Amino acid sequence: METSSANQQYSFLQTARELSERFRQDAVERDRLGGTPKIQRDWIRESGLLKLLIPQEYGGDGQPWSAVLRVVREFARTDAALAHLYGYHFLSLTAVHLAGTEAQQRRYYRETAANQYFWGNSVNPLDDRTVGERMDGGVIVNGVKSFSSGSPDSDMLVISWRDAQTGEFLKGMVPTRRPGVQVHDDWDCMGQRQTGSGTVSFHDVRLDDEEVLVKPYANDRPFSTLTPILSQSILSAVFVGSAQGALEEARHYTLERARAWYRSGVSKASEEPSTLSRYGDLWIRCQSALTLAEKAWEKLDEVWEKEQNLTEAERGECAVLVAAANVHAGNVALEITSRIFEVMGARATASQYGFDRFWRNVRTHTLHNPAEFKQRNVGNWFVNGEAPEPGYYS
Repeated sequence: METSSANQQYSFLQTARELSERFRQDAVERDRLGGTPKIQRDWIRESGLLKLLIPQEYGGDGQPWSAVLRVVREFARTDAALAHLYGYHFLSLTAVHLAGTEAQQRRYYRETAANQYFWGNSVNPLDDRTVGERMDGGVIVNGVKSFSSGSPDSDMLVISWRDAQTGEFLKGMVPTRRPGVQVHDDWDCMGQRQTGSGTVSFHDVRLDDEEVLVKPYANDRPFSTLTPILSQSILSAVFVGSAQGALEEARHYTLERARAWYRSGVSKASEEPSTLSRYGDLWIRCQSALTLAEKAWEKLDEVWEKEQNLTEAERGECAVLVAAANVHAGNVALEITSRIFEVMGARATASQYGFDRFWRNVRTHTLHNPAEFKQRNVGNWFVNGEAPEPGYYS
């Protein structure tokens, strides 16, 4: 059984690597253009990777979260936006696993596996502009949500709203093409330019009761509070993959294009001692981030398997390890994606190469969930033995 699982993961990773190389062909140009990478999203649909995490009884591959995160990392080597979209597909889809009924899990897992649905989200819990009014047999949603990653070209959306009567934070699932759902192409930031993380507006959008997640976001079950842990795990994979990709691009450039400094005493940039020392330092840092991230992903697998039997203590231990991996991966990625220019030289800053996209993508992501607050959680756990209190981002 273990050998079979290992062979399956090798197969998935090989598919991911082949896709990543295809993404590489026009990654720089697409980064400049922004918008929606429709062709590349369809490649992912056709690959079968969108059902990787779905349980086998529902038509999926039944792989663990660590398998998904390794695919995210592979994609991020060449295209962090597509890596983000792929990881957040599962973050959105598994809302039915964390807070849905058995009937909802069965329905949405099966439909996704059978139709290769690509999920997006319009959930941002800090944006209160979307309100739901209870009606007989369902709810009517109106308003606007920002940071709706993956909404363009998605097949399904997880959405959230505040209940007009109780103020409760609720979630549900709708087909993206449902009347009243309008996805806006207004994402215009310096990084992650093809994630479609702009706004979605809702105009009298009807959700039937079976489309609403009836369990509160954070009830008495620790398992239902894993969303931020999953999100931080996905982003750690984006960070590590971006760091690896930037370092690989820099190495190739150094070997093929870089020139030795005229007073260095060597004929090739790849022979310059200080260049080699810097590469050694960057590679070591990259390996440290990868090792910690994979340790956190293994812990996440254990937690996910426990489902409703997960304890608060087990949830807390995983949250701290994932937060630590996320912070370290983000810091290392920021350093590597900036310092690669030191070893490549001035000509590497030419826009034709697009090497700056690695830094812009990482910098954009690390600002959305500040490292400072995750570090405090880790420190409080280490010093005072207090696990992070479950919340929207912890």
